[in-house]
Amino acid sequence: MSSVSGVSLGELPMESWMSHLPRALWDTPLYQLAIPGSHNAITYCLDMNDGSPVDLTQPDMLQKLDKYMKPFIRPFVYKWAITQENTIKQQLDSGVRYCDLRIAHRPDDSSSDLYFYHGVYTTLTVETVLMEISEWLDAHPKEVVILSFSHFLGLSQELHTLLLSTIRNVFTSKLCPKTEVLTLRNLWALGYNVIVSYEHNICSCHDDLWPHIPYWWANKCKAEALIQEFEHRKEHGRPGGFFVTGINLTGDLKYICSHPTESLKDLVTSTYPALLSWVMEQTPGSRVGSLNIIAGDFITESQFVPTVVTLNEKLLKWSS
Repeated sequence: MSSVSGVSLGELPMESWMSHLPRALWDTPLYQLAIPGSHNAITYCLDMNDGSPVDLTQPDMLQKLDKYMKPFIRPFVYKWAITQENTIKQQLDSGVRYCDLRIAHRPDDSSSDLYFYHGVYTTLTVETVLMEISEWLDAHPKEVVILSFSHFLGLSQELHTLLLSTIRNVFTSKLCPKTEVLTLRNLWALGYNVIVSYEHNICSCHDDLWPHIPYWWANKCKAEALIQEFEHRKEHGRPGGFFVTGINLTGDLKYICSHPTESLKDLVTSTYPALLSWVMEQTPGSRVGSLNIIAGDFITESQFVPTVVTLNEKLLKWSS
């Protein structure tokens, strides 16, 4: 497939694929491009300390088991809670441009520090990770990153206000207001390269907070069932703006108990071939059945990122 002087888009340097896209795509809205995303992006630094609690969204049964049978239960929690092994900068280097960020205040913490969580809380604070993203963007000014803040846990109104001021202090003039036309050409001209979506009603009062980005989650542990679910959803048409198709599989309690030696990573790596061959058949754009952001787990484990980026060649065929 030819795109840039005969080079497939999947062969572009992934750390700067957006800035290398052909000119024909500079005026395509970002919500019509195929964009690789990271599901539960900050789970590479979960707190392995036995003193750290499981997060409060976990079922009562798990919280009780964790309290009384921690040495037995914790290894299972970690094996299924870690969805990414690479740091945020490594994920961005690999080409990820959408990050799923789930924010919590730890119940055992008297400070106002905020963390990420999935099963347990992270050791890195939200501010530390956002600063790493900002540093990466300083070195890659033409790459645009979409940060989805959601699944808030234990945040008071004051903590939301604090988080907003952290976001603004870290990203300053990089933050794209929601009045802007979301094309690469426009964002490059204005110097914006961070889009923040915020799953809370306060986003309607702030120009720099985009509304929550819908996430299609199939809640399946088998690739075939996940694909079937998404094919059904595609028939009803895509949302108008950004939206995510999450090809992340879910190990429910029944699956985990019947596969005691397995981890989420085992499940993901064994099903990636089937999932990626489905991804290759997808098309970005505005038509019914089109996809936009595609998010996965262990995103550097396979050809996930280049496979998603390559889908944008289909837009070039239409425009030529």
